[in-house]
Amino acid sequence: MSAKNIFSNYTLFLFFVLGFGGCKTGQSLSSNQTDARGLKDFYKNYFPIGVAVGKRNLSGEESALIKKHFNSITAENDMKMESMQPIEGKFNWREADSIISFAAQNNIKVRGHNLCWHEQAPSWFFTDKAGKEINKTLLLQRLKAHIDAVVGRYKGKIYAWDVVNEAIDDDSTKYLRNSKWYQICGEDFIIKAFEYAHAADPDAKLYYNDYNTERPEKRERVYRLLKSLKDKGVPIDGVGLQAHWSIYEPTEKELVTAIKRYSSLGLKIQFTELDLSIYPWEKNKRAKRANESDDYTAELEGQQVAKYKMVFNVFRKYKNVITNVTFWNISDRRTWLDGYPVPGRKNYPLLFDTQLKPKKAYWGVIKF
Repeated sequence: MSAKNIFSNYTLFLFFVLGFGGCKTGQSLSSNQTDARGLKDFYKNYFPIGVAVGKRNLSGEESALIKKHFNSITAENDMKMESMQPIEGKFNWREADSIISFAAQNNIKVRGHNLCWHEQAPSWFFTDKAGKEINKTLLLQRLKAHIDAVVGRYKGKIYAWDVVNEAIDDDSTKYLRNSKWYQICGEDFIIKAFEYAHAADPDAKLYYNDYNTERPEKRERVYRLLKSLKDKGVPIDGVGLQAHWSIYEPTEKELVTAIKRYSSLGLKIQFTELDLSIYPWEKNKRAKRANESDDYTAELEGQQVAKYKMVFNVFRKYKNVITNVTFWNISDRRTWLDGYPVPGRKNYPLLFDTQLKPKKAYWGVIKF
C-alpha cells in the first residue's frame, strides 16, 4: 500500500473516531471524558439541567458527578408529604434541609417535589382520631397548614414547586383521579393547593406535574385541567411533564404536539422526571418472564441513543417555553425503575452507567 493510501485510510480512521459518540470535531473521546464541562455547561444557553437526589447522594463520587453535570436538583422522596410530616404537626426537616444546604453551597437551584399527591400522603391526613373520614373543611385546613409550613420554611430557597401531582385518572374514560383528595374535596383541593402555595411564597413558580402527558388521550385531559385552572385565575405558572419514557415512546410528533398544546395556554414547561427505559412502559406489576433478559444489548443501546438525541433536539428547539429538564436519578447504578414494575429486573434508563461513566447516549445529547 502506498504512503498516500496509508495516510488517507488513517485520516478516515481519525474522522470516524473523532466523530463517534458525540465528540466535538477536533476532540478525542478521551479528552471528552476528562472535559471539565458537564451537561449544565453544554446547555447553559438553553435551560437548567437537573437531577433527583436523596441525602445519600450528597457525598462521595455521586456528589462529584452532581456538581459537575447539574445546576438544579429535586428531592426524590424527602419533600413528599409522608416524609415531611409523618405525624400531624411533627415535621421531619433533616433530610430536606441537607439537600437545601448542599444546593446553596454549590450554587445549585432547587425544585420542590411535591406538596399534594394521592400517594405518599400519610393516612392521618384523611381521618380523625377515631379513624373516621374527615370533612372537606378540615382536610383543606390540614393541606394549608402543611403547605404553609413547608413552603414557608424554604421560601426564597426553592424556586419552583410541583404543587399537585398526578391528579388525572389513568382510565381514559374518566377525568380526575378518584383519590381521597377528590372524594372529600372535589376539584377544589387542586385550586386551593395552588392558592396556598402562592400565598406562602409569591415568588415561587408553581407547576402541575403528571406522567404520560404526551399520549393523546391523556394530553387532552391534562390540557382540560390546566385550561380550567387558568380560566379560574388560579396562580399556576407551568406544567411538569414527568418524561418517564422508553425507547418506544413518545414519538417526535407526540412530544412536539404536547409542548405546543400546553404552552398555548401561556404556561412554561419543565421536564421533571426524565428517564428512557429500555422496556415498554408498564404501570402494573407482573412476574418476570422466564425468557426476559436484563442484558443491555448493543441494539437496545442504539435505540436509546437515538431516542435521547431526538428528545433533546426537540427540547433545544423549544427552549423559549422549556425552563428545566431534570433526570430522575443520577445513573444506572440505582434507579427507581430497577425492579419496577417487574421484581428483579434491571433497567438502564440514564446517561451515566453503573460506574458513573458517560454512556453513548450522553455524547449524543451534548453533540449539537
